[in-house]
Amino acid sequence: MNLIAPSLLAANFANLEREMEWFNQSEADWLHLDVMDGVFVPNISFGFPVLEHVARLTTKPLDVHLMIVQPEKFISQVRDLGAAIMNVHQEACVHLHRTIQQIHEAGMKAAVTLNPATPVATLEEIICDVDVVMLMTVNPGFGAQKFIEHSLDKVRRLRQLITASGSQALIEVDGGVNRKTAPNLAAAGVDVYVTGSAVFGAPDPIEEVKVLKQLTS
Repeated sequence: MNLIAPSLLAANFANLEREMEWFNQSEADWLHLDVMDGVFVPNISFGFPVLEHVARLTTKPLDVHLMIVQPEKFISQVRDLGAAIMNVHQEACVHLHRTIQQIHEAGMKAAVTLNPATPVATLEEIICDVDVVMLMTVNPGFGAQKFIEHSLDKVRRLRQLITASGSQALIEVDGGVNRKTAPNLAAAGVDVYVTGSAVFGAPDPIEEVKVLKQLTS
């Protein structure tokens, strides 16, 4: 599987409608939405008023990535957006299993993200309960960072865990995904590719999504 999920964080916020026009016309599969609180990560992005506006501009699945403390407080708000996937950080959830259950009860797929320094092994007890595991391949909080090369080994370890456990979880990566890194990530076993500046900053974003689709197939 090779799903491309452009990250709104890299969009031109002065003209979101135009950005969503090309997104809707492209071969992109999900829209990735990074919510940052300035506490869990050292930056603030956008909140629910922006998300509600964007949700009205596309019918493609919304992948809402909460880089915030206590993400479980916002499950109902994410559900009300019509989000398909709610993505929380392992490091931000004291009771991760309960949060996964609550996301499922709200009718969404549950995704769990690991920061670069967090071992894959921390997911051993819940790997069969999640629908998506996302690995941060840069440190969270800012766009346009350099890809962390040893993330490829981490992807391989996660793939081994998923296979050994019988889990159906997809592997998603976020950070530094471009024409150079995408083929290596595909070879390591990635299913979903979050890409920001590589697509939104391209002369022809629609063509760039198409190229990334081809490189990861």
